[in-house]
Amino acid sequence: MRDFLHSKRFKVLIAVFAVLVGFMLYAASTQGSSTVSNNLLGVITTPFQKLSSSISGAATGFFDKFVNADAYFNENKKLREDITKLRKELVDYDKIKDENDQLKEIAGIKEIHDDFVLESASVSGRDPNDRYGSFMIDKGKLHGISARDPVMTSDGLVGYIEEVGATFSRVTTILSPEINVGSYEVRSKDTGVITGDISLAEKGLCKLAYLPTRESSITKGGMVVTSGLSGIFPRGIIVGIVQEVKPETHGISIYATISPAARITDTKNVFVIKNFLGKNSDDQKSGSSSKGSE
Repeated sequence: MRDFLHSKRFKVLIAVFAVLVGFMLYAASTQGSSTVSNNLLGVITTPFQKLSSSISGAATGFFDKFVNADAYFNENKKLREDITKLRKELVDYDKIKDENDQLKEIAGIKEIHDDFVLESASVSGRDPNDRYGSFMIDKGKLHGISARDPVMTSDGLVGYIEEVGATFSRVTTILSPEINVGSYEVRSKDTGVITGDISLAEKGLCKLAYLPTRESSITKGGMVVTSGLSGIFPRGIIVGIVQEVKPETHGISIYATISPAARITDTKNVFVIKNFLGKNSDDQKSGSSSKGSE
């Protein structure tokens, strides 16, 4: 008997008895003696219920993948189609927005130059080895563009068409020494020729050359525009702003460094001036010694 009282079995019985007494006392205090057995049963069965529920949920999820595989496939297919549609709509929106912006720029230019016939174009490529910023556009002969047509943005002159294909053209910019544009400074009325050289092009500048040494009153901050004398470039297109006035190395004349109004090296869209009042087609076709000048 003494061994039984000290055995583990006896201790377990005492523990179970204590638990039962505890439940009975709790039931008596809450006036619900019938809940004792329920509570005891709940304590015993709850862990098994949770385990059963987890197993049932996992099994349901596992078999659901196979039972509803077609439905999930169709749903994913529809979602992919919706994403593709949204991406296309976004591209179309960007394209329409870009076209609207160009139309607004054309309208702004036409307010000042109502005789211009313009063709909008996008820059399609740049030559990284060209120090003068020449670039390709996505319009050509099929769009009515011709060699030596002027090229501009809403900010100012960019250059002219140097080479033209059926659906593309190459633009030479005013940063290049190959181009010569007759221009004048608005305040002083001093006239010269817009052209470029390598040292200025590296800084994104061009120059108004062949200014008279003594008579010139051109100063920093002056605005330079095209003079339009020969009919190759229209009159009154903004070229840029005077940054500095310097003597030429030969000392016979002076020149002004010009900061172009147009963002030549990073512009994305341009306008080709296909026709304007006073355009001299014969001069354009002749390829005279004053190439690109006016």
